[in-house]
Amino acid sequence: MKAIKFNVYQQTANYRVPVSHDFRETYPLPPYSTVIGMVHFLCDFKKYHPMTISIQGKSASSTSDFFTRYEFKNGMKFDPKRHQLNAEGFGISRGIGHTQLLVDVNLTLHVIPQNQDEVPQIFQALKYPREYPSLGRREDLATISNVKIVEIASKEVVGKDYQSDLAAYIPQYLLSGGEKINLKDKHGSSLSRGTTYDLTEKYKLVETRKGKFERRWRRVPALYLSNYRIFEEETFLFDDDGTAVFPSIDIQGDFQ
Repeated sequence: MKAIKFNVYQQTANYRVPVSHDFRETYPLPPYSTVIGMVHFLCDFKKYHPMTISIQGKSASSTSDFFTRYEFKNGMKFDPKRHQLNAEGFGISRGIGHTQLLVDVNLTLHVIPQNQDEVPQIFQALKYPREYPSLGRREDLATISNVKIVEIASKEVVGKDYQSDLAAYIPQYLLSGGEKINLKDKHGSSLSRGTTYDLTEKYKLVETRKGKFERRWRRVPALYLSNYRIFEEETFLFDDDGTAVFPSIDIQGDFQ
């Protein structure tokens, strides 16, 4: 299959963990849904276009910052003693929140559309974005570079183990068939359990009651692993540049 490969640099970024509120934590790399959303926005897609994503990268450090937080309850009338803003008679509270920020983020991303005819369109949208892209929050500007079309194929690791200095999301289906990937860090410490995330990938709207809908997410169990290694003589997915690829969906099986 063909894929669009590109690099992203961000000075700071927050890929918010949904269950974090008082302190808005970030995932170490953007979830699949975040990258898919950016691609759909830049391509001006009006409905979901099936695609699978491979995400790798690293950041220099993390820090925390303040942000302005707005809170309101549905139907609560404005009360000048407790609300800072009056929105047509309804009250909104304004305060300070804290957010975690990754610093100097560098990502290597692969986008593999199910409809391979969309490869040139996605390439053009990423190569010449219609507005300055962001990834994460709206203010997390993303500099996209090295956009190219590559071929993804199974290749045998020859000569020596394949090793990367990047971290990656490795979907569980790639690990369930055997230990093709060395689950140890560069110091030899065991990472057999790693850090497992249940990452959002796509959603569908489900009607919960008449006229009311909510998003039901498909989630991808994935292991977050840094400084990974793929053993010599193992067969794995690589692109034309020899970079390992970890699609969120099994492109050799049912791509849906």
